[in-house]
Amino acid sequence: MKIKKAFVIVLPCIVLVALGAWMYSRWDIWFNNPPEPEYTASSLPTRVLLTFGNEDGMTRNISWQCDSTLHDSKVELLDETNSTLTEIKATGEVFKSLGGQRAYYVAKLRNLLAGHHYKYRVNTNGKNSQWYNFQLQESKDLDASFIYVGDVQDSISGLSTTLLEQVFAKNPETEFLVCGGDLIERPMDKYWEEAFSLFQNIGQTYPVLTITGNHDYFKGVIQKLDHRFSLVHSYFLDSSIGDNQVFTVKYKDMQLFAIDSNREFFYLFTQKKWLEEQLQKSTAKWKILLTHHPLYSIRGNSNNVIQKWIFNPLVEKYGVDLVLQGHEHAYARMTQHQDTGKPAIPIYTVSHFSPKNYLIHFDEKFDKFGSGSRYYQKIESKNDTLLITAYDALSHALYDSLRIVKKGEEKIVEDCGKDIPEIIEFTPGKRKKEIQFAERIEAYKKRKHIK
Repeated sequence: MKIKKAFVIVLPCIVLVALGAWMYSRWDIWFNNPPEPEYTASSLPTRVLLTFGNEDGMTRNISWQCDSTLHDSKVELLDETNSTLTEIKATGEVFKSLGGQRAYYVAKLRNLLAGHHYKYRVNTNGKNSQWYNFQLQESKDLDASFIYVGDVQDSISGLSTTLLEQVFAKNPETEFLVCGGDLIERPMDKYWEEAFSLFQNIGQTYPVLTITGNHDYFKGVIQKLDHRFSLVHSYFLDSSIGDNQVFTVKYKDMQLFAIDSNREFFYLFTQKKWLEEQLQKSTAKWKILLTHHPLYSIRGNSNNVIQKWIFNPLVEKYGVDLVLQGHEHAYARMTQHQDTGKPAIPIYTVSHFSPKNYLIHFDEKFDKFGSGSRYYQKIESKNDTLLITAYDALSHALYDSLRIVKKGEEKIVEDCGKDIPEIIEFTPGKRKKEIQFAERIEAYKKRKHIK
C-alpha cells in the first residue's frame, strides 16, 4: 500500500519535472524577443517598394520611408506612353519600436492603363528619390509569369541579394515576385535593411507580393505581428480581416490567395471563411494558394495539422491548382493522385531561398525532395497550360518541372521532372538528430535508387 502511495506521489513529480525541463529548453524559441539595436531614420526617401494595390492586378501601391516625423509626401508618376505627369498624394504613419522610429508612407496608384510604361519617384518634404520605372502588360496578353521564393531569412550581408539579381537576369520575362514568408530573421530594423537590399533594383520595378511567416511576428502566448510588415507590404492595410493578414489578387488568368498560417486556432477559422468566399466567387482559370506553413509537412505528420484540417478541404473542394509553401527549409513536391493512380491537382510544393537547411522526413506521399541547397520556382501560365519549374538557386540548374494542362473541364497533370536527379546533401555532426537524418537520407536514396 505504501509503495502504491509513493508511486502516486512520485510519478506526477517526475512528469512535472520532465515537463518543466522541456519547457525550459523551448522557452527562448517560444517567448524570447531579443532587444532591437538602436537605429536612426534617413532624412531622404528610402526603402521604396512597388507592390500590388488590391485584388485588381492592374493596381499598384508604392511604399517608402523617410525621417522620423510625418511630412507632406507624394508620388510623381509619368506615363511615358502619353507623356502625362500626375501627382498622387501619400498617406503616412510613424512607427516606433524599442530601437527607434521611422515615418512610413504609401501612395495608391489606380486607373493605370494596360500596355503603358511608367516612371515614378517619391517625394517627402521636398526631397526626391531617384526615378524608377515599371510597365503594365497588354490586357489582351493573358500569358503570365512570376518567380516564387520561400523563406529568405538570410544573415546580414548574405548571399540572397546576389542570387535574386541573377534569378531575374535569367528570367527577364518575369512580371512579379512572390515571397513565401520569413523574409527577415527577426522583426528588427537591421533585418529590414537586409530585406530591402534583397529588393534593390527589383522591388522598385516588379510588384512584390509577400506573405507573413512566423519570423515576422513577436513571440508570445498570443503572437503579435510586427506592424512594419503591413506598412511595407501596404496592400495588407486594406485587405486584412481583423488581425488576419489575408490578400488576393487576380492577375490575368491566375488568382493568388494569401493566408496567414502563423495565427492561433481561432484566427484561422476567420481566414477559412474569407478563403471560402474568395474561392467561391473566383473565375480564374488557375487558382494558387500561398501559405507559409505546409499543409502536408515534410518535418513530421504531426506538424501543421491544424492548418491542414482547416484549409485543405477548401483546396480540394474548390479546385485549387497549386499550393506554394515555405517554413520547412527544403524542397519538396507532392502531387495528388486519382483512384486510378493518375496524377491530379492540387500540386503542393515546399521551397526556401535561405542558407538554413532543416532535417526533414521523406514521406512516400511526396514525389520529389531536395536538401542542402536553395531553390526558387517559376510559375507560368500559357494558353491552357500552367507550367511549374523549380531551380537550384546556387547553380540555376533545372531541378523539377511539371505542367497542368486544361482540356475542357479536365485538368491533366504531366510530371516532367521525374527523370531529373534528386540531390540531397548533408554532412552529419555528432548530434543524434543529425545522425538519424543521415540514416533517413540513405534509406530514401536506397528506396528511390539514388546514387
